[in-house]
This record gives sequence, structure tokens and C-alpha cells, in this order.
Amino acid sequence: MKKIRCLLVDDEPLALALLQKHLSQLDFMEVAGTCSNAVNALEHLNRQTIDLMFLDIRLPAISGVDFLKTLRHPPKTILTTAYREYALEGYELDIIDYLLKPITFDRFFKAIERYFRSTSQLTAPSTEDVMPFIFIKSAHKYMKINTVDILYIESLKDYIKIQTREKEIIAKYKISDLENELTAKGFLRIHRSYIVNLKNITAFTATDIEVDAFELPIGESYKAYLFKLLNKIS
Repeated sequence: MKKIRCLLVDDEPLALALLQKHLSQLDFMEVAGTCSNAVNALEHLNRQTIDLMFLDIRLPAISGVDFLKTLRHPPKTILTTAYREYALEGYELDIIDYLLKPITFDRFFKAIERYFRSTSQLTAPSTEDVMPFIFIKSAHKYMKINTVDILYIESLKDYIKIQTREKEIIAKYKISDLENELTAKGFLRIHRSYIVNLKNITAFTATDIEVDAFELPIGESYKAYLFKLLNKIS
């Protein structure tokens, strides 16, 4: 899978180091360059392709916001700053997200998810080619789960159960939190409590779907669209 090339622009060494640390935990991201001012950032942008730029607002000579305004074709951008009052000005530039320092990994990862959602709307209808996996926070860490291994997801009120071929994972999410992202990856909601991986359906009846060795109910309000889709791909 092609890695996402990132440019980090910040005049604070500790801030750059923290961003690099966060990015190092995601094997689909890479640091293409780091710089401490807008002039060096422009040099990077002119000589290489940058997919995502992390841009500090308060830079020497010219601010990050003013620098962004000068770019005719800016890359996707996430603004960073220690000053909350600059947030509104940044959002007026159609940025991906705004991160307030010090940046926690949880908040950083949410910004990365927003980046992928924004790119999926501009490219292919399926994000499977871009990101054939999801990260789920469970037991105080983010777990990488290949979507091809997921059989179904079950709602357990404020939690979900992700059933894979080898194990089940319990995480504190609502099923609606994952529905949009997974629909683009070949999943479908079949019941208020279930999302299934269409690729792993082995059989179905008028009332149930079999996914591997599991039998799941089909909700009445989901039947018409589900059967139309299954008949189209069968």
C-alpha cells in the first residue's frame, strides 16, 4: 500500500519530535520532510509530492495561515498551535483539522481518520485500496484489524464486538461510529445491532444471514435493500 507522505512544519523541536513519534506508530504514514519555517516548507512542496502537511500557525517571518493562503494548490493540511484563539481563522481555509498542543495520540489519530474520510470522498468509491484496515482502540491501545478478516460487528449498547476469523474484540464505540467508514469497505448494516462483511457471507434466507459459522438476524427495515444488493452480486 502506498504510504501517505507527510511534511511537518514547526519551529519548535519538541513539537516536531512529538509529531514524528505519533506518525511512527502508523505504518501507512511516513515523514517526507521537516522544516521550521514557511520558506523551507515551500522548497519541500516544490520538489516533492506531499499528501498531508502538519502546519504550525505561529512561524517566524510569516504565519502558517498566511503561508497557506499563498499556495495555489496546497496539500491536505492539519493546523497545529498552542493558541486556541487561532482555530476559527484556520477552519476558514478548509483545513482537515486543527490540533491544539500538546497533541495527544488519541486526538492526533482522529485527525488522521478525518484525512482519510476527506480523501475517500474525492477518489474511488471504496477506500479499500487506500486503507484496507481499521484501527480500533481497545484495552488502552490501538489495534490494527484487516477488514478482510472481520466477519461482523455487533452492537452492545455503548460497546461493540468485532468478530474476526480468529477472535472477538470488545471496544467502547457505538456501531454508528463505524458504519460510514465500513460501508465504503464492503460492509453493510443488516440489523440495528449488526454490520456484516459482504465478502464473508456464506448463505442467507428470508430472515437470517450466515457469515462463516455465525447466523445473524436480518432486520425488517433492512431487508429490501439487502436482498436487492445480494441478488445483484450473486
